Amino acid sequence: MAPTAPWPSNGSSRAAPRCLVNGEARADLDVSDRGLAYGDGLFETIAIRAGRPCCWPAHLDRLALGAVRLGLPVPSPACLKREVTRLGAGVERGILKIIVTRGPSARGYRPPPEPKPTRILMLDEQPLSALGADTDGLAAGDRAARVRLCRTRLGINPQLAGLKHLNRLEQVLARSEWADGRVDEGLMLDIEGLLVCATMSNLFLVDEDGGLHTPPIDRCGVAGTARARVLEDAREAGLEVRERRLTLTDLVRARGAFLTNAVIGLWPMRAFEEQAFELSRLPWALLERVQARLLQPEFEW
Repeated sequence: MAPTAPWPSNGSSRAAPRCLVNGEARADLDVSDRGLAYGDGLFETIAIRAGRPCCWPAHLDRLALGAVRLGLPVPSPACLKREVTRLGAGVERGILKIIVTRGPSARGYRPPPEPKPTRILMLDEQPLSALGADTDGLAAGDRAARVRLCRTRLGINPQLAGLKHLNRLEQVLARSEWADGRVDEGLMLDIEGLLVCATMSNLFLVDEDGGLHTPPIDRCGVAGTARARVLEDAREAGLEVRERRLTLTDLVRARGAFLTNAVIGLWPMRAFEEQAFELSRLPWALLERVQARLLQPEFEW
């Protein structure tokens, strides 16, 4: 069996993540890889608890869906399971990133007829003080998010909508717009001025009657696994849930709002710009139930 340690160093003072490239404990990459040259690939970001992934089937399903739409070969679930098990050994809490690219190729956009995909798995151990590391039970006060509006807008492309593809420059530009530590997230509009999501999370609004509203992810944005869990559990609980086009006016009129992210889970929104939200108006029973399921490791996978 290949050794599990030492893991490759990243050359910085920060603890290097555990990293596997095509099953080998290494951190280098072929410079002709299409993921580097063109963003030609997909990724998943997954919470690790007790050495095991959370919401594993949902992440596998989204990876497989993206692979079909991009015509990209992906590793088998058995292969990924072996490597995640190896990386997660002894890790109580962490963040796993799986990247699959089309692999190396000659110059030019045309994909190789028989690609040899590159498979990268990285696992960062998560300090208990990090946001999301100790949010298995929601706390309405100190973990509620303060949110701003980003100037950077999302382009519309239904062919890529929903996918967690490697082209994230819109999010990079949006996140570079603030350095104020008092701001936790930034909401993003599409080029038509409609609300879509935040830089690393999906958005839900709560109306006067307790109904949930969230933007459809059919023209741009990422269809988050946590978002999908909220939609499913809310409908099972008999709550009204609407996926519809939302504007800033809808946000201002909402009685409550929260964000979703696969690593953080459910993230109540305390304020947007100068507007405060009523945390008491959130559907706490639903949020607690969803949060517990999102951050529950897979013991039979």
